[in-house]
Amino acid sequence: MTTRIQVQGEARRGEIIEVRILIQHPMETGFRYDSLGRQTPRNVIQSFECRYGGVEVFRASMGAGIAANPYLKFFLRAKDSGDIECRWVDQENASGAVSARLNVNG
Repeated sequence: MTTRIQVQGEARRGEIIEVRILIQHPMETGFRYDSLGRQTPRNVIQSFECRYGGVEVFRASMGAGIAANPYLKFFLRAKDSGDIECRWVDQENASGAVSARLNVNG
């Protein structure tokens, strides 16, 4: 599964920046049935967290009501140059991670 992050590469100190994340994940609710009539096992992303410079800045708990391939958008204040690192874990303990570098000027 692929996780993509989009964030501007540079910002001024104190500037509010937008972070966008797209996670390719089926987010299976467990309510569907396959062609043989068997119930499809539930598998949704349980936790998502984002750290900036090693400090947690965003966390989300997801459930069956979230659509496949979840898209998240949030904002943070640029303080220092550092990595924005995002990680997620689903019910089958599959995980993904993605990061982007933010360079802060001024």
